[in-house]
Amino acid sequence: MRRLAVFNNVTLDGYFVDGHGDMSWANTARESAEWREFTDQNATSGGVFLFGRVTYDLMKSFWPTQQAAEMFPVVAERMNNLPKVVFSRTLDSVSWKNTTLAKGELAAEVRRMKQESGADLVILGSGSIVAQLAQERLIDEFQIALTPVVLGKGRTMFDGIREKLALKLVKSRVFGNGSVFLRYEPA
Repeated sequence: MRRLAVFNNVTLDGYFVDGHGDMSWANTARESAEWREFTDQNATSGGVFLFGRVTYDLMKSFWPTQQAAEMFPVVAERMNNLPKVVFSRTLDSVSWKNTTLAKGELAAEVRRMKQESGADLVILGSGSIVAQLAQERLIDEFQIALTPVVLGKGRTMFDGIREKLALKLVKSRVFGNGSVFLRYEPA
C-alpha cells in the first residue's frame, strides 16, 4: 500500500500562500546551503507528485525552464522526470513531461492510487486538495517547512476543514536559516 505525504512551506502565521496565491516568499529559505542540501536529499527520494490545477500551472511554468535547471539542478531534474498527476475538472490535456490528468472524484481516485503498488505519493502546494484529502483521512504524513516570514493574510493549506484533525509530531529539525522542518502523522 502506498503512503500519501504532503510537503508545504508555511509562514509563521500559518499561511502557505499569500493573499494573491503567491508562494515566492518561500524562496528565502533556499538561500541556505544547509536547506538546499536538505531539499536535494528529499528530491532524490522519488515518488509520484499530485497537484491541483493551480499548483500544476505554477510548477510547469518554472521547473522545465533553464533557470530552474541552473538554480536547482537536482530538484529540477526530479520535478521534470518523476511521474505527476494533476487533478482538474477544467483541463482537457496536460503538457508537462510524465504528467497524467485525473478528472475523477478526488478522494476516490486517491484511495485507488494508494491501493496500487508503486512509489509513494506526494502533494506539493495544492491547498484545496490537501484540505479535502485531510478531511477524508487519506494523508499519512504532513511535512511542513516553517519559514520565518509573516504575511499577515493569505490562505492556509487546511482552509475548509470541517472537523478537528489531531496530529502527532514524529520528527523536527531546525536549520541555521531559521526554517524548521516538522513532520506529523495523524494521531
